[in-house]
Amino acid sequence: MTTINAMPIDDDSLTWGVPSRRVGAFIADSLLIMLLTLSLSVSFAVIHVMSLGLLHGPAHLVLIVGLIYEACFMASPAMATPGQMLAGLQTRRADDLGRPTLLQGIAFTVLLYLTLLAGVIWLGIAFFTHRRRTIHDMISGLVVVRAGAVAPRRW
Repeated sequence: MTTINAMPIDDDSLTWGVPSRRVGAFIADSLLIMLLTLSLSVSFAVIHVMSLGLLHGPAHLVLIVGLIYEACFMASPAMATPGQMLAGLQTRRADDLGRPTLLQGIAFTVLLYLTLLAGVIWLGIAFFTHRRRTIHDMISGLVVVRAGAVAPRRW
């Protein structure tokens, strides 16, 4: 069994209280994504009007703001979005608790949005699975853990 800081990786203490914290983190991240999308939309609207419609093409990039936001923050050294940082969470690889790759972050985000489209009830699976993982966690190979549980212990 692999350990991190003398704690087994399969230890459930890494994920105690994670589902409720994830809800708060999701709300905070949603608000930040809405603010980013709104500011980009206004910027693109001004550019659209000033160019008499000639520079309308880049305005469609607003549709992927959430994907870029989530995936890039998960693949960053912080391993968490700003909402997850506020909630004390980190997203890590399920096999060795290492840093997620950008591809895993993209898969996680796309699958999250597909899960939300299919119905929020599917997120309730986290209450019945090992390590409190949702479907998009399992498929992307990630796990959301409490940041304090895996932080290096300093004397």
